[in-house]
Amino acid sequence: MAERDFIARLLAPLATTPAARGLSDDAAVWMPPIGRQLVFTHDVLAAGIHYLPDDPPSDVAWKLLAVNLSDLAAMAATPAGVLLGLGLSAAEDEAWRAAFVAGLGRALAHFGVALWGGDTVSGLAQAVLGLTAVGWVEPGKALGRAGAQPGDALYVSGSIGGAGLGLAVARGARPFDKALLGRFRRPMPRLALGAALGGVASAGMDVSDGLLIDAERLAAASGVGLAIALDAVPLAVPTSDLAEVLAQVTAGDDYELLFTAAPDVDVAGLNAATKTPVTRIGTVVAGSGLALRYEGQLVPVPTRLGWEHG
Repeated sequence: MAERDFIARLLAPLATTPAARGLSDDAAVWMPPIGRQLVFTHDVLAAGIHYLPDDPPSDVAWKLLAVNLSDLAAMAATPAGVLLGLGLSAAEDEAWRAAFVAGLGRALAHFGVALWGGDTVSGLAQAVLGLTAVGWVEPGKALGRAGAQPGDALYVSGSIGGAGLGLAVARGARPFDKALLGRFRRPMPRLALGAALGGVASAGMDVSDGLLIDAERLAAASGVGLAIALDAVPLAVPTSDLAEVLAQVTAGDDYELLFTAAPDVDVAGLNAATKTPVTRIGTVVAGSGLALRYEGQLVPVPTRLGWEHG
């Protein structure tokens, strides 16, 4: 299928908002909400690195959108529209593309986000899929990694480690588990919680590469240390085996929100308002780096804290 046919037949029907201009122009034209700050993010999924070549194309589309929306959620932003960049190989045939676009349409509708435009190219050795997401936030409420202060509490949403275990399921290294597989293939960005944290949290980010490595990044950006109780972390598969605990807190692709806030923040209110579980897992302390405890005992910080490219 030629690029123009792919765009006209499959992608244009998804681009129904005025900003997209029917995908007939080289750029989108969007009128942002008055008095709001704009937030931009861009993430890439590469075949064989961020998803497996035999993952369902509809799930790949969902994940491509979800990981970018998670970045917006981490900054307390509300998503508005996205620009799609598809670098495709011979493996992404017409059936793959049709299934991908169908899945993308369902994901856009689920999260209430518009497709504004983008670009496609074919002939790559392996697929590289990019997406730019644009959102908005009230002035002064954008959340960042810097801002945590000693005495703040450390919180995380949902559960940790499920996507890493789901990857093992997808590779056949773990018995089939639909829920865990779904955590890997179809992450759920915490948009409602992210929006609620604007003006409430002192610092925050999403957990994309592993709880511990992302906690270390937040600590470094804020110039503080983090004392984490590993036995307080809500694990996707609860275990009393410390090695298994460490495996889950260093696995990536969870896309939960990790944030700091006052110790008396209304966790129950956040849970109820956003329908998202929030758990306190530690404390912000003076200093730097991570201090880990399990059942009250200090635990050496692992050499490998999570996923890093290169």
